[in-house]
Amino acid sequence: MAVTSATLLITVLTVVFNAVARQHLEHQADNDLRTRAAAVATTIDTSGPVVRIHEGAHDDLLDSNVWIYAGTRLIEQPPNATAVNRVGRAARTLATAGGQGCATTGGPRPVRLCTLRLPGRAGGAGIVTAIDLTPYQSSANTLLYGSLALDAVMLACTYALTRLAVGRALRPVGAMTDQATQWGAVTTGQRFGEAHLPAELACLGTSLDALLDRIRALLRHERQLTAELSHELRTPLSRIIAELDWWQPRPRTTDDTRATHLVISQAAASMHTICDTLLRDAREGLPTAPGTALMLPTLRRTVQQLNLPDHVTLTATSQDPHVQAGVGAALLERIVSPLLANSLRHARSQVAMHARHDTDGVHIDVTDDGPGVPPAFTGDLFVPGRRAEPTDGHDGAGLGLPLARRLARSVGGDVHYDEQHTPGARFTVRLPPA
Repeated sequence: MAVTSATLLITVLTVVFNAVARQHLEHQADNDLRTRAAAVATTIDTSGPVVRIHEGAHDDLLDSNVWIYAGTRLIEQPPNATAVNRVGRAARTLATAGGQGCATTGGPRPVRLCTLRLPGRAGGAGIVTAIDLTPYQSSANTLLYGSLALDAVMLACTYALTRLAVGRALRPVGAMTDQATQWGAVTTGQRFGEAHLPAELACLGTSLDALLDRIRALLRHERQLTAELSHELRTPLSRIIAELDWWQPRPRTTDDTRATHLVISQAAASMHTICDTLLRDAREGLPTAPGTALMLPTLRRTVQQLNLPDHVTLTATSQDPHVQAGVGAALLERIVSPLLANSLRHARSQVAMHARHDTDGVHIDVTDDGPGVPPAFTGDLFVPGRRAEPTDGHDGAGLGLPLARRLARSVGGDVHYDEQHTPGARFTVRLPPA
């Protein structure tokens, strides 16, 4: 594109330059002819009844290519007039036409002619001078060929400089492309950055870095969702495995088989509900479906789905049997289940749930009589993947409490840990009222 644009511009400039140069050369030839005609006019006397020419010692040089007419009568012509009949006819035409002007004859050797009128008593005189345009045309052709050669050099330089400039400008793009090729599939922490990049590419690098960050965030979200699904599905899956292990070793009665099938069906339904709840919450930009749930029945149903240790007693109470939360029952179970599982794991003998009204919504307190949370770990309590005692023999992934808080916040609620409660631990779930 640069070479094409330069070619068009140079072509226009070359045409204009050569047209002006030829016009200038023609004007220069006309000036030479008029100067010679004025010099010849000093030797002509038109004051009398007859036009007279005063010959000098070196007038033969002055008379070269000069025609003098008295009116329409030729009184003097160049010595070699027989050799220039074509020019002589053109000179006669100019002389007899009257006035002053210039003309160019055609042919292989063009000639330029100009006429000068001298007034007088006998009709005056006309002086026609001629000059061969071959030298002028040669100069014009030389200018044309020189300009074409200069154009070629300029186009070559334009191509080379443009290619060099574009190559240098695109070098950072090539470097960024090589970096992107060498990097892993968005698992690397490397970024393009803004250093040593032109302003436009620095902006592009910033945009690409932001895009990579969003991709990494989506991958983290996907991994977190997978981990949360695994964490939440472990309990109902364990119930299914336990029922199958209990039912398979020896023949069972019809009632035993029916009871086992019922437990497996309930666990499968629970797994289905867990998947729907978590996947619905994972859809970005879509709010959790609104709903209401009676607190006490939902809490008791959640208790029934848990495998209680033999040494722990779990109670569920409510300030008002009819207190309702402004969330669906399935979501309420998913919020409370990780808190209950955590309390049952650390409790010595008792876990209690209590639902109550408050000024900012409905609250559920989950309290146990265990050792509580170590003070040094309270800041990381809701950080995904962090555990207070990784070597306690429990196979948890540290995702339950963060999941409960995230689900609660998705509906405008929250989950807090009460650091002032002793002994044991107390977690409070706040949810919007119905």
